[in-house]
Amino acid sequence: MRVNKTVVAGLVSVALAASGVAGTAYGRHGSEGSDLRLNQLQVVGSHNSYHRELSPAEQKVQQQQNAGSVDLWYSHAPITQQLEDQDVRALELDLYPDPQGGLYTYPLIRKLTGQGPLTDPAMAKPGIKVMHIPDFDYNTNCDTFVVCLQQVKTWSDAHPNHVPIAINLELKQSDPQVVAAGGVKAPPWDAANLDSVDTEIRSVFSEQQLLTPDDVRKPGLTLEQSVLTKGWPKLNSVRGQVMFYFDNGGPGEIRDTYTVGRPSLEGRAVFTRGPEGAPDAAVTEVNDPRGANQAEIQRLVQRGYLVRTRSDEPMATIRDKDYGRLGIALASGAQWVTTDFPVAGMAARYDSDYVAKLPGHTPVRCNPVTASAKAAISEG
Repeated sequence: MRVNKTVVAGLVSVALAASGVAGTAYGRHGSEGSDLRLNQLQVVGSHNSYHRELSPAEQKVQQQQNAGSVDLWYSHAPITQQLEDQDVRALELDLYPDPQGGLYTYPLIRKLTGQGPLTDPAMAKPGIKVMHIPDFDYNTNCDTFVVCLQQVKTWSDAHPNHVPIAINLELKQSDPQVVAAGGVKAPPWDAANLDSVDTEIRSVFSEQQLLTPDDVRKPGLTLEQSVLTKGWPKLNSVRGQVMFYFDNGGPGEIRDTYTVGRPSLEGRAVFTRGPEGAPDAAVTEVNDPRGANQAEIQRLVQRGYLVRTRSDEPMATIRDKDYGRLGIALASGAQWVTTDFPVAGMAARYDSDYVAKLPGHTPVRCNPVTASAKAAISEG
């Protein structure tokens, strides 16, 4: 048994003031300073943190195949730079199994544009790969799951007092239309490939660097009961750690397979999105915080769940100049608010000054729903 381990600034301000909960609400814990718990924080994260747009020639083919492909034309900095310079504290990676290696080395769109195969040797080796859509939107700032995690670890090791970094894992399959056009078909996320997710995580991070369900679950209780009745760990006991959760939600083949014989995720490295009342329920998502969803997120975080929501959509937010969603997302109390525009300048190419950041340009703040705004949080 393991032992538990001890935007635009104006837009943000206006939106939060209008919401009436601009960091002044008190949650059921009401704790401050060193007594803050993990669920009493709020951070901004990047959506599709690995994503790089394709070359102009490839973009032309993308648009010929699907006019909506313009929404894929955005690029993120390397993960270490997002953590260091952009105040990002939550990440998202799209994963594809490749147990034999070499499956994704020659994307279809490269063939159509007269290019050769990818040359990164890691792509030819067995192991989970990271990309948005095989054959159609493949470019990334870290080709493999392990390389992406190594980037996180490099930064984390140099900043051991950071608040926990949450990494959202979306386990994906090939697009059937792309497969029909000649693209590759990804293997299923069967038990062996799901086990490889845990294995690759633990090949990079030690148990002391991971926050897992085993660290949260209390004896005699399910994971959900532990979260809702005993609470999440205190911040000072989980600094410098990384936690993972699956984007894939609800009852389904992936979650059902991952939890076989482990209803409360015993021994697992990743949190699942179990529905309320399920033994594994602890983390969830409400991606659109607008309308009635804002109150739903507030209800969930008040109960004790960790919630992810999104402050924008690429590229509709910029195209429609729909910037109000950011303030709504922050005011919802979701602990992880993810964006495609975490730093000033990313939207400038589209003649927009939009950026999604916390007020005060800080990597973390007290949660506006579950904590007192008087508590101070530092990573120094």
